[in-house]
Amino acid sequence: MKRILIFSLAYYPNNVSGAEAAIKEITDRISPDDIEFHMVTLRYNSKLATEEKIGNVFVHRIGLVKPNPTFEDLGKIPLDLNKPIYQFLSPVKGLMLNRKYKFDAIWSMMAHSAGVPAVIFKIFSPKTKYVLTLQEGDPTDYIEKKMKPLSGIFKKAFLKADFVQAISKHLGDWAKRRGVKDEKIKIIPNGANPRALFPVSTESELNELKKKFDKKENEIYLVNTARLVHQKGTENTLRAMVNLPDNIKFLLVGDGPEEKMLKNLAKELNIENRVIFVGRVDRTEVSKYRQISDIFVCPSRSEGLGNAFLSAMASRLPVIATQEGGLAEFISDETAWVVEKDKPEQITQAIKDILANPEKVNKITATSHNMVTNKYNWDLVAENMQKNIFEKLWKQA
Repeated sequence: MKRILIFSLAYYPNNVSGAEAAIKEITDRISPDDIEFHMVTLRYNSKLATEEKIGNVFVHRIGLVKPNPTFEDLGKIPLDLNKPIYQFLSPVKGLMLNRKYKFDAIWSMMAHSAGVPAVIFKIFSPKTKYVLTLQEGDPTDYIEKKMKPLSGIFKKAFLKADFVQAISKHLGDWAKRRGVKDEKIKIIPNGANPRALFPVSTESELNELKKKFDKKENEIYLVNTARLVHQKGTENTLRAMVNLPDNIKFLLVGDGPEEKMLKNLAKELNIENRVIFVGRVDRTEVSKYRQISDIFVCPSRSEGLGNAFLSAMASRLPVIATQEGGLAEFISDETAWVVEKDKPEQITQAIKDILANPEKVNKITATSHNMVTNKYNWDLVAENMQKNIFEKLWKQA
């Protein structure tokens, strides 16, 4: 049995996004007889244990805490100090754990958040193998500017890696620009939410959810299951709704720093009674919200890949999206309704086209569903990670 230490800023049960979901989906599919996974992550919530096992990962939590912090608390002192503290405290914790467990490899989830800890760890344990996963959704030039104060270490976060797993060619090209050799870059995408590909919700559960929101027979629900951040361009969907009939509503599943701004904008546009802010929903429940909806809309300004889009396609929803970043690798006129970023009038037109052309919708959603089933499923992802990265690490040892 091998042991791998994961560096990740966040993990279950709180602050879960695509990167954290990827870790869990992959590690859950790898036998603990083959690899024992440990993780150093931030705690934030004093109600969480400092150590516990979640799935196939032994989680070790560090950092500043507060009882049951709100999203707003995470952006205020002292909790907002956690991210910079993590860069230097996590490798110390990792090295302490290494004395006990003698890790065969370390695995950093995203360069900008966990690359620095890997480099520091490697200084004191140079023979330990190192895998870097690129899952970044922000524009790469923005990330590089943000990491400029630590530019020397940040450069080594790429160059010291034995393998760089990028979830899209877009991010693989970034690794090349950062000096990583082609043979070290492995393109292994994320998968769709398994509950989207293989629904388990009963009709009565879905009807109960519709009843909760008082969804009427003639109402059309737009839905977005992404965090409420600038990157997602959600305000453009709100602006698009102004020129759509009143029976079209927007279900926002998730929370984030832009929630207050979006609520104010909905009020300003006089559509506040048509926008439903659901808040954070457990990932095991998110598929239900897609199943009671009709159109997935997320006009992103940047994406590393786009887990939410893949899950919407797996749910057979028509998708309205841009082709920014990694989205361009699977968003096309054959799989979605393509719009430009920051063009709400194009979103309006796409929604009208979807509602007016049911045969076109059936054709495109069938194509996108087949694509996700055959290429973006977690069984395949986990198999590729084990065979093409982890097992190759052991052969290098």
